[in-house]
Amino acid sequence: MTSLRKLGPSDLQVFPLALGGNVFGWTADEAQSFAVLDAYAAAGGNFIDTADAYSAWIPGNEGGESETVIGKWLAARGNRSEIVVATKVGAHPAYKGLTATNIKAAAEESLRRLGTDHIDLYYTHFDDETVPVEEIITALDQLVKQGKVREIAASNISPERLRASLDFSEREGLARYVALQPHYNLVSRDTYEGELQETAARAGLAAVPYFALASGFLTGKYRPGASVESARAEKAGQYLESERGQKVLSALDKVAQEHDAEIATVALAWLASRPTVVAPIASARTVEQLPALVAVADLRLTEQDLAELTEASA
Repeated sequence: MTSLRKLGPSDLQVFPLALGGNVFGWTADEAQSFAVLDAYAAAGGNFIDTADAYSAWIPGNEGGESETVIGKWLAARGNRSEIVVATKVGAHPAYKGLTATNIKAAAEESLRRLGTDHIDLYYTHFDDETVPVEEIITALDQLVKQGKVREIAASNISPERLRASLDFSEREGLARYVALQPHYNLVSRDTYEGELQETAARAGLAAVPYFALASGFLTGKYRPGASVESARAEKAGQYLESERGQKVLSALDKVAQEHDAEIATVALAWLASRPTVVAPIASARTVEQLPALVAVADLRLTEQDLAELTEASA
């Protein structure tokens, strides 16, 4: 049984890979989504990441499709108490921004779609700099006091605003962020490393990185001359054209071969070894894509493996 990791200063214990819910109700229909969720739970997984905005970008969708699928799955399996559900506020087309009124209204909608009375981890999806951090934290604290949210977290926030939020929470004795969801992977390190990572480390926050596999590029399926059918192929293909992308792929190939592991597993294991990182997020559209992701729980890279990957990605 894989040992769970403590999520920062909270009481939440999570599997070392968070399952991304962005594909549920988008590229994975309900039956596929249930199959992926079942396989993840069967592998010992307990940490599901979604957002109220998923997948509002699809014509005909209005946002909340992913939460609805997850809610139906939790109800069908009767396993709500075993799963750590993380969702986000601020980007749903009908609930944009982080005013106190909006946070409260959006939270009620998320609870309804998820079919639950509490959200385990509630993120601000994108910081809203038009709203003072005092208003945001106070609104989140009220949700915690009401028992509707267990822990709060932030995503897409500047180091300055993160520090101001933490300072306010501490000064007023209010709910405090326990986690941070940064954009971070082997081909995108400056999106987290530096001041933001240092702020998180000082505050003891757990990092739960998104785009952990760089839109699929770090699975190794994108190669010169290969064409891939995927909603994200264009984005992933851009990394191939960079020198860093090519260096990273060849380092991943080498380490993966030495461990008889999938390239995606190695990329996630590098990320999981980084300071502050507790559980990278990756999504699977099909059950076949899942084993390479959950295998991160058991892959132990050597210091030399990690150094080679870190150097290739510099």
